Amino acid sequence: MMLQLIAQKEFTATLRDRRFLVAGALVLLLLLVATWTGFRNYQSLAQKRAEANQSARAAWLGQPEKNPHSAAHYGTFAFRPKSDLSFLDFGLDTYTGSSVYLEGHRQNDAKFSAAEDATSLIRFGEMTVAFVLQLLIPLLIIFLCFGAFTQEREENTLNILLSQGASVQTLFWGKVAGFARVIGLVVVPALLLAATLLFAQTGFQGTADTALRLGLFVLVYTLYFGLFIIGSVFVSARSTSSRASLLTLLGIWIAACIALPKATANLGESLFKVPSSYVFQKELHEDVEKGIDGHNPEDARAKELEKRVLAQYGVDSVSQLPVNFDGIVMQEGEKYTSMVYQKHFGELQNQFQKQNSLATITGFLNPYLAVRDLSMGLSGSDYDHFLDFKAKAEAYRFALVERLNNQMKVFSKTGDWEKTVSRDFWAKTPNFQYQLPSVGWALGRHWLSVLALLLFSGALVWGVGRGLKDVPLV
Repeated sequence: MMLQLIAQKEFTATLRDRRFLVAGALVLLLLLVATWTGFRNYQSLAQKRAEANQSARAAWLGQPEKNPHSAAHYGTFAFRPKSDLSFLDFGLDTYTGSSVYLEGHRQNDAKFSAAEDATSLIRFGEMTVAFVLQLLIPLLIIFLCFGAFTQEREENTLNILLSQGASVQTLFWGKVAGFARVIGLVVVPALLLAATLLFAQTGFQGTADTALRLGLFVLVYTLYFGLFIIGSVFVSARSTSSRASLLTLLGIWIAACIALPKATANLGESLFKVPSSYVFQKELHEDVEKGIDGHNPEDARAKELEKRVLAQYGVDSVSQLPVNFDGIVMQEGEKYTSMVYQKHFGELQNQFQKQNSLATITGFLNPYLAVRDLSMGLSGSDYDHFLDFKAKAEAYRFALVERLNNQMKVFSKTGDWEKTVSRDFWAKTPNFQYQLPSVGWALGRHWLSVLALLLFSGALVWGVGRGLKDVPLV
């Protein structure tokens, strides 16, 4: 009962504070604007990519009659669709490409990221829902809570409250509950708007996976705000003055949300360096020509293939083969180049993932990094979701080229590059359809961040419990 009275008192007193009303209204306005503009941007990009995908498919189906391998070089595009929750957290979507050109004998990286057309101001971040939730709401919490205990001491009301039968622990958790209600007034309207926009576009027929992602998204940020509220009230309880409390909390916010993330990213780039684009392409082409081990050049591989195929069909020359040897050569070349590309792209991706893992590990000390990681993962805008798209696009590319090469193998004879297939054949190749992984898959990729957030939360609550035993009363 006492705890509820204290919570109600803090809630009512805060709502009477004009400074909070102005700051809270401003942050709420930013949240609502970020939600609306993010959703409109999401709709626009989703529509453009859907139209581009239809255009690419129409171009593929509209090809004239041609040799199947020529069609492999003509290629097509795979467009990455926007995930439903990406309007809440743009994550890496702004920096990773939106489409991949699929062609024979070559794996291309994703191109046409939004950052390529943006100004240098983008390095300071984008005004997204996640930006407000991760940086501005904690700042609002700090200004709301820094005087929770110090103001009581300065006004000589702390001992009066304790004399009414309230313990320090009850007073502490009552204040935490009251401030949590206040923050809820700022955050909940924006999240309700986000949920309404998200499900209204499907006639409120959204998938269970999307609903679960959104629910976990809200849960993660609820825990995040709880950590800042508990931490801020505790700092106020242990500080000798409101000024000292505010300076301490601002120092923590700057270190946790500004300095440490940047330092971690810079350290990751220094420890796990990636080759330049020129060096990467040079090493890749050398492996294609000379072999991955440097002792299996392209000409030697071709001679070995010819010897093996002749023995398989029991003939003495390529001209006696009942199939088109050129199609076999093309497909074997495709297998080898794919292996080379997978090796080099895999090494590059491993370096990027090592860079990201440093931030994940630091999340055990800094909940901001853990929440940022989980936020992107649940929104489908992290590096793991991007790699999943790349992997599925590559699997589609390889299957498409293999289908074309096999058609060339059985449809014509060796050296007959002029023989073509009808246009009906293009329609028999399936279209690329990307399916977003499940929320379970996403959590599996970010289990360390989940563990970091839970451990940090447990450690904070345990530390607060011990620290409240000797709170100064004057």
